[in-house]
Amino acid sequence: MDRTFSPQPNPGILEISPYVGGGSTVPGRDDVLKLSSNENPLGPGDAARDAARDALRIPEVYPASDHLHLRTAIAEVHGLPVEGIVCGAGSDELIALLCRIYAGPGGEVVFTEHGFAMYRISAQAAGAEPVAVPERDRVLDPDQLAAALSDRTRLVFIANPNNPTGTMVSETVVRKLADAIPPTALLVLDGAYAEYVEEFDGGATLVGERGNVVMLRTFSKIHGLASLRVGWAYAPPDVCDMLNRVRGPFNIGAPGLAAAAAAVRDRDHVTRSRTMNTRLRSRLHQQLAGLGLESDVSMANFLLIRFESPAEAGAAHSHLLSQGVITRRVDEYNLPSAIRATIGDEAGCRRLFDGLESFRNRREAG
Repeated sequence: MDRTFSPQPNPGILEISPYVGGGSTVPGRDDVLKLSSNENPLGPGDAARDAARDALRIPEVYPASDHLHLRTAIAEVHGLPVEGIVCGAGSDELIALLCRIYAGPGGEVVFTEHGFAMYRISAQAAGAEPVAVPERDRVLDPDQLAAALSDRTRLVFIANPNNPTGTMVSETVVRKLADAIPPTALLVLDGAYAEYVEEFDGGATLVGERGNVVMLRTFSKIHGLASLRVGWAYAPPDVCDMLNRVRGPFNIGAPGLAAAAAAVRDRDHVTRSRTMNTRLRSRLHQQLAGLGLESDVSMANFLLIRFESPAEAGAAHSHLLSQGVITRRVDEYNLPSAIRATIGDEAGCRRLFDGLESFRNRREAG
């Protein structure tokens, strides 16, 4: 019998533009410098590497489904209640789960116009309407964001510091937004880059004070565990309950769990990574200014380098590729006249600067 099947995706799926990660190869070159994904040039510390290696000795055994060892380590280091922590396969999974739980059809997910791409994608995947709010000079505008809230708002995502701009808002601004959130919604503070800011808790204090705030963190950035996919949330009890109901029971592999527990306790490596990043970021920012290239004061491990036009940004990106240096175009973030460059090590920052200097010199000569 001849039958025709035509299963249809849920609403919103066909409107998704798939996320494209930062490039990692340049045809014809074996000296590639990848500055496209905000990875820690130091990688993880020795303790995390050793823990991941040890965990691979028994790959036939399922990992712990309660993540208790990792949650206990996080709780001890950050001074948080262990029962308020939920772990995910990177903070990306937790973003998707929050949208799946709280923001279905008829609901709205609010974020800023230059906010992380997964906020929009996860909202659409859940059938919710994404709402992008204009920023002011690439910084969250609390008044515009508050004005965008309605009784349909279910989630409000704020990355602080923000990706891809690197800009940050104060605790006063965040508290103002928490006050403005309607009772139907959660304020989600994405602290993927929080460890790069000295004496900043990523919003943990606010989570502990209120029932409508969630904090997300990741081990992909300063901890150098991007390939192992480990993230965590600190949330009110009812939100933790919902996340644990829908997450996969074995969503993080044993090497990731072990490495993350070792990494969070390795405060020397975190301090070393932050100190190097702060020094090189400041120097590179000043050096680029000397070339006439503007970038906002960044609080993360990258700079958003701005050009006069999309054409010039594209030409700079292409020129750097010809030198084996991979940066990130950010057109999808509504920033077509900019490129984002990770802060590498000493040699990496020098190579990026030399590439941009040669680009400027060539443009001026031409």
